[in-house]
Amino acid sequence: MNIKRIFTLLGKELLHGPRGFILTMTIAAPLLITLVVNLALGDLFGNTAQMAIFDEGQSQLVFLLEEASQLHIAEYDSSDAVKDAVSRGAADFGIVLPADFDSTITSDEKVAVTTYIWGESLAKNRTIITATLLDLTHQLSSQPEPIILESITLGDEETIPWSRRLMPMTVMMAIFFGGLMLPATSLIEEKQKRTLQALAVTPASLPDIFIAKGIMGAILSLVMGTIILLINLAWGNSPFFLLLTLTLGAVMAAEIGLILGTLINDMNTLFAVWKFGGLLLFGPAIIYMFPELPQWLNYIFPTYYVTGPIMDISLGTMDTQTLMQLAIALGVILILALLQSRLINRLSGEVVQQATKESEATG
Repeated sequence: MNIKRIFTLLGKELLHGPRGFILTMTIAAPLLITLVVNLALGDLFGNTAQMAIFDEGQSQLVFLLEEASQLHIAEYDSSDAVKDAVSRGAADFGIVLPADFDSTITSDEKVAVTTYIWGESLAKNRTIITATLLDLTHQLSSQPEPIILESITLGDEETIPWSRRLMPMTVMMAIFFGGLMLPATSLIEEKQKRTLQALAVTPASLPDIFIAKGIMGAILSLVMGTIILLINLAWGNSPFFLLLTLTLGAVMAAEIGLILGTLINDMNTLFAVWKFGGLLLFGPAIIYMFPELPQWLNYIFPTYYVTGPIMDISLGTMDTQTLMQLAIALGVILILALLQSRLINRLSGEVVQQATKESEATG
């Protein structure tokens, strides 16, 4: 493996790689699906996060929250009124501030605050409210985490909004469609034009060629996945881990694309495999859309170990199980890398044999 040659080949891919329908679809399809879903469900340009407050004292936090443009604040005269508003869906989030709230946090003591969450509220609204609340309380105290949120979920928490149910599908489309199809189609075109054999007899080795094509697919996959999450306001509270998870997903998609490009010799077969093999890729997204399905089915699909952590991190529910899923995703990537290595070795032998036959025929 030669790093300089890999970057030279990567530049070739950027300038002369797949164009037209494939590239357009890998970029346009996830964006169009995301925009249609969000616009149809009213979840992109509107729907300001609604917050209900009962302030037992005269807290400065209320004034700071009222100045936050990303929130709509409604004050109530009792904790029961806040609880009722949240349970009815009139507010996404409710909070009860004790009378000594300001004096306690300014003295660098932690304050336990009761909060109510509407079970059917959008994940992005919960994230916006929680992030704003923590940021503003930090302005009133020198402590990094001055408040302890004691959350109570009200309403039907089993009812998941369709905008959230469909998010795994749009994220997976962004990651796996481009990351898989771009290297696969590039390899197939190389084989059909017989340029792969020509490249193989240059100083560039087949592993260099495959790595360059894989990097191209992974970059597109990572960029599209990031854009889709930003559009959905689903970056979560751990951007580092989310970026790491997206990177693992991009690498997995690129490896699958390279394997398919190695095994398949024409575009019609590739699209047929994509059509009938899509269930293996998008199975977790389909299961997520219908919570009544047995959730253990997710564990059958390798892509779940990328999709699951993405949703956990985006919704702020990351835990040790999320880290275990990331470890499994890394294991899947290593297995795919070993399989691809064997396929490259086999293809190298075929290329050498074909080149020898052609030289003998012309000689």
